[in-house]
Amino acid sequence: MNILFLIIGSTFLISLIAFVGMITLFLKERLLSKILLILVAFSAGALMGGAFLHLLPEAVSKSIDIEIFWWVLVGFIFFFLMEKVLQWHHCHKTRHPHTFGYMNLIGDAIHNFTDGLIIAASFIVNPSLGIATTIVIAAHEIPQEIGDFGVLIYSGFKKFKALTLNFIAALTVVIGGLTGYFISAYIQQSIFFLLPLAAGGFIYIASSDLIPEIRKEVEAKKSFLIFITFLIGILLMWIARFL
Repeated sequence: MNILFLIIGSTFLISLIAFVGMITLFLKERLLSKILLILVAFSAGALMGGAFLHLLPEAVSKSIDIEIFWWVLVGFIFFFLMEKVLQWHHCHKTRHPHTFGYMNLIGDAIHNFTDGLIIAASFIVNPSLGIATTIVIAAHEIPQEIGDFGVLIYSGFKKFKALTLNFIAALTVVIGGLTGYFISAYIQQSIFFLLPLAAGGFIYIASSDLIPEIRKEVEAKKSFLIFITFLIGILLMWIARFL
């Protein structure tokens, strides 16, 4: 199957996840918080599994250059910087609530564009790696998009406008995928820094953002369920290696 078609199809499916945020309108806050924590745990496991079981092994197999691990570190630092500058987690309070929402949209658009680049690079290396990477990104996007939609509503946007703007921001993943494909078509070496760069980003998001959230649960039974869900995320990535 044509690689470009796979990239477009995968990134478009990722963009559709923006609509999952609508479920926040129909769920009670208490139930939503429980579901989100499970999704976050699964996402953390999928991200760690994707980084260590797919992206890094593939990057190492293509090159023995020690600079691969420098790119992992660069990816970690880059995502840390992006989070601080663009305030992904909305810690900075602004006077105008719509400004708060627009900052979230800008950050989400850049994040999605980066995801598109990563998906394109993965498919160009190996279609199986591309599918695994798409699964990892989808697992991360689901809880994030739920949160993003809630932020836009909280910022004062009407439901339809919030949904429309969130979807537009999500479509940048398709643009990133197309950009990554055409860049890689002419500069094949780009895939060898994009993969470890993505791995560094995945490790940062899982270890710095997601795992601290699931560690807040102190009840024994819930903590055990969260831990099992985290392991399931890793297991899914291991199974994906054989697809």
